[in-house]
Amino acid sequence: MRPLRTFLATAVASAIFLTGCASQQSPVLPNGVTFIEQSSADSNAIHIPYQKYQLDNGLTVLLSPDSSDPLVHVDVTYHVGSAREQLGKSGFAHFFEHMMFQGSANVADEQHFKVVTEAGGTLNGTTNTDRTNYYETVPANQLEKMLWLEADRMGFLLPAVTEQAFEIQRETVKNERGQRVDNRPYGRLWERVNQAMYPQDHPYSWPVIGWLDDLDRGTVADLRQFFQRWYGPNNATLTIGGDIDPAQTLAWVNRYFGSIPAGPAVVDAAKQPATLDVDRYISMEDKVHLPLLYIGIPTVYARHEDEAALDLLAKILGGGKTSIFYKNMVENGFAVQAQVGHPCRELACELTLFAIANPSKGAELSKLEGIVRESIAEFERRGVTAEDLAKAKVQNEARTLYGLQSVSGKVSTLAYNQTFFGQPDLTEVDLQRYNNVTEADVLRVFNTYVKDKAAVIMSIVPEGQRELIAAEDNWQPQPITADMSSLGMPQQQVVITDSFDRSQVPEAGPNPVITMPSLWRQNLANGIEVIGSQSTETPTTEILIALNGGNRLLDPAQAGLAQLTAAMMAESTESLTSSEFVQELEKLGSSISISSSGYRTYVSVSSLSRNVDPTLALLQQRLWHSAFNATDFERVKGHHLQNIQQNANRPEWLAGAAWAKLTNGEDNPQGWPQAGTLATVQALTLADVKAFYQRQFSAGNASVVAVSDLPQAEIITKLAFLGQWQGEATPLPPLQPLPTIQPKIYLLDKPGAAQSVIRIGKRSNKFDATGEHFLAGLMNYPLGGAFNSRINLNLREDKGYTYGARTGFSAGPELGQFVASASVRADVTAESVQEFITEIQRYHDNGISADELAFMKASISQRDALKFETPAQKARFLGKILRYDLDDDFVQQQADIVNNVTVEQLNRLANKELKLEQMAILVVGDKASNLENLQQLGYEVIELTL
Repeated sequence: MRPLRTFLATAVASAIFLTGCASQQSPVLPNGVTFIEQSSADSNAIHIPYQKYQLDNGLTVLLSPDSSDPLVHVDVTYHVGSAREQLGKSGFAHFFEHMMFQGSANVADEQHFKVVTEAGGTLNGTTNTDRTNYYETVPANQLEKMLWLEADRMGFLLPAVTEQAFEIQRETVKNERGQRVDNRPYGRLWERVNQAMYPQDHPYSWPVIGWLDDLDRGTVADLRQFFQRWYGPNNATLTIGGDIDPAQTLAWVNRYFGSIPAGPAVVDAAKQPATLDVDRYISMEDKVHLPLLYIGIPTVYARHEDEAALDLLAKILGGGKTSIFYKNMVENGFAVQAQVGHPCRELACELTLFAIANPSKGAELSKLEGIVRESIAEFERRGVTAEDLAKAKVQNEARTLYGLQSVSGKVSTLAYNQTFFGQPDLTEVDLQRYNNVTEADVLRVFNTYVKDKAAVIMSIVPEGQRELIAAEDNWQPQPITADMSSLGMPQQQVVITDSFDRSQVPEAGPNPVITMPSLWRQNLANGIEVIGSQSTETPTTEILIALNGGNRLLDPAQAGLAQLTAAMMAESTESLTSSEFVQELEKLGSSISISSSGYRTYVSVSSLSRNVDPTLALLQQRLWHSAFNATDFERVKGHHLQNIQQNANRPEWLAGAAWAKLTNGEDNPQGWPQAGTLATVQALTLADVKAFYQRQFSAGNASVVAVSDLPQAEIITKLAFLGQWQGEATPLPPLQPLPTIQPKIYLLDKPGAAQSVIRIGKRSNKFDATGEHFLAGLMNYPLGGAFNSRINLNLREDKGYTYGARTGFSAGPELGQFVASASVRADVTAESVQEFITEIQRYHDNGISADELAFMKASISQRDALKFETPAQKARFLGKILRYDLDDDFVQQQADIVNNVTVEQLNRLANKELKLEQMAILVVGDKASNLENLQQLGYEVIELTL
């Protein structure tokens, strides 16, 4: 794949190459900082630039200068995840991810979120089995402030770990588990499989989020000891990328982190791939519609010499529509989904094979298991072709390149590689690692790790349908018998001496100059408008064709037709079958996708710029020569119907469907799920799809966005074929009268739900970029538009009722709405509704405060620095300009509004828009446990059905 790297070397040198040798480029260093190394240029290689340093306390520091956008990304990765926990004390690493946002000695409770949000930035943290990371992306002038925040929670967290904060976050973690695991279809799959895959004392045998019993058992003392053991600077990597001055950045790093003492020594854990002697069958019943079969086979560990070949084996077996699994499972109608993967972690990897049964061919998972085994045997008979490997390798290169489009992507890659392998930039090494895999390598790892090997085989079946499991369980988890004593780390009083006052928040530098993407406009021969921007950081091209209409063109009785048509256009063309079409795309490392929304159908194209011409040739087939054959239709429609039934088990989907009906009415297409219902989709025919295609795919409905490293003239030449497209714009049917929204509670029963989904709201203004809709968003920001909003701080941080609560105004070209929403613990459903009501009423009555106004202005005025970094972000920005016919400088107009808006203006709007007597309240949850409490709130409660 040398042509790609050669092209990169000339096209994006300024973005991803660092010239010079280490001895020549290191800046003058502060005392206590040691230079280690930096990347050096190679004209035939892809590199992420970095400079590596180490503080005397062991903190590893990586700097990656990139002046292409006025932003910085800060990442602190601790080499501690759930694998560092003790048996019986699971969930501590993830618990700490939450606790480290709750303030420290010099940062007040909830101040971390406020500081970052007010700076116009974004932030988060994540935990997995092997590491925890915290990160912020902010305008470049805010870097010192971010380093102050991160250093304070590294060195000064424990004084803020109070019993009250501990209990609130314990409830928040339980809510997260309820929302992401217990209340989600198939949500317990991974924790059950890992129990069976690994011995009880293996660090991957328990879930990252923890067992509920362990969460209940944990104490503040446990948490403090866990922090002291693992969160020292010598177990961390600080990575900073973006528009930075390396010398100044190092000085700040040393100032804030240098005096923090090292923690206990940390030794890398031994690699521990699983071993199985016999197949382990396990099963569970769940609130699902379709049975799922999962097979996990233990393999190696991350960066083992066989990892790359195993990854490519997984891709060939079941990585997409051209794979053996897709052909045997999905194309032949036995499954609605089927895939093979090879996820790798620090200590162990597994080959994973799963399929969701299609009841039209019988839902017995024993039958699916037989097809899985026959598919593996077919691979053995067929072997590996040169084309198999070529496709997988070019896709790997494309993924690597797309990962370099953002500063956060580069920083995350550097941090990951340093944490686990001690080498920050392995980009070129990894490309070579995959490109060097041979057909013989793939066959060898198949024979070594997969053929005739024991596996964990899990069946998840609908409640009451155990007859569908693949086989009777032959393995059960044993009760945990573990030492529940402390970690053996005595509490230590650490005194840190500084020459400055850490309680003082650093001042931000001057606001960076925000350069809007330069754009160009040109019409094709038939009048189609094209808007574009040149982005030279990576040699890639993004093209988005938007067709006005979408779901809005439909009669309500045809709900689901727009989505079904989009799905059919991912199938055969007149000259290529579905798998042949995908195979051609895979050879190019390109993608073409079609999707439908409420008011539009989108055709999205991503390509390496060197492969744009053959990709657009395939696009022509997709746009104008789709086959719409009956065989594809029956399969696609069948899958669509199964997905609708599957969605009926998802509380959030049920809430969306019920809310659409309440606010938009059954006479309008917006009042129905965009996927349709069983009744509407069952009635749809192939003739309906063809007719909708004729209405939707017309030149008069189309506009085009292009973001590429190629210049305007070259892009227009390549898009000239679209100028041959014919057809007039399709008028929208008249909107029917909308229902009157009643101030009542509407309860949709979800028996046994672990959480309740709440929506409270009303209709509001349609979209406008500089009028009342935009102002409503500003008004709402302190109420429920930011993490540290009144709503979220109340329900999540103060009460522990939810993992997250929010309010917001959303709008399209005709309709808009205000919605307050959250998924809450089932046992506090009525209390949560009451808190929403109280907060909305208080904001209606009293409005925004002067401090909240200042916070909102600071936050929103600075966040534009983060909006236009990647080609995809630029494409979305240009697409909005086209869709709503906005002025090219509408962002500056918005900035002027933000700077000049007053408390009085926003309070008048709050008084107008936040009238509870105009709002409906929807609850999707367990009727038996919630009905009586909801009735006590003083609203009429109406039971809904869908």
